[in-house]
Amino acid sequence: MKILVCISKSPDTTAKIAFTDNNTKFATDGVQWIINPYDEWYALVRAIELKEKDASTVIHLVTVGAADADPIIRKALALGGDEAIRVNADTNDSYFIATQIAEVAKQGGYDLVFTGKETIDFNGSSIGGMVAECLEAPYIALAIKFEVEGSKATVTREIEGGEEECEVNLPAVISCQKGMAEARIPNMRGIMAARTRPLKVVEPVAADHLTAVVNFELPPAKAGVKLVPADNPAELVRLLHEEAKVI
Repeated sequence: MKILVCISKSPDTTAKIAFTDNNTKFATDGVQWIINPYDEWYALVRAIELKEKDASTVIHLVTVGAADADPIIRKALALGGDEAIRVNADTNDSYFIATQIAEVAKQGGYDLVFTGKETIDFNGSSIGGMVAECLEAPYIALAIKFEVEGSKATVTREIEGGEEECEVNLPAVISCQKGMAEARIPNMRGIMAARTRPLKVVEPVAADHLTAVVNFELPPAKAGVKLVPADNPAELVRLLHEEAKVI
């Protein structure tokens, strides 16, 4: 089985968020970049677990980004990817990115495409569905369990108020979230091996950019906290009613 795992870089959750160019670009100075956790902890690690069960499984990684994404891809290779492909394009347009991933998937003849459910910076949750549409392949989102036997997979996904178990014939596209696998860290052997594993850079295929960032805006600063004495519940009720307007 051939698995293609989609990898994206995201700012570390401790990064200070700021914008430049009249609030149209994210300020990257001093930002520590990491593998998007949903891609790393759940999509990639589940692919590695499948390979541990079947040594014939091949795991390839794909990212759409500039050369500054190479360290992120190398870390993913250290975790257990066999080789990686970087599409040389710097964009945040979901359709353009999905088109590039789908083209790589078509050329590689993959049985399975794993994505994280979303990136932690944009939270768009759009790539998996778009890739599936471009491939004309079935798509199951929000997967928390995945098992495969032959050419058929059983997928458990989260739905409102519960879980749903699905069966799907491969090839398919699956977006992964918490529950799919247990997070791992690369060991020294994997880190050393990642230095020599193939990282192929390809130019993007022609595709439209359907969206553009007009403006970023930080959330308003939090207001101060009002403390109400425990022996004055009437004042608390008044504040909730007249100022907070929640009752």
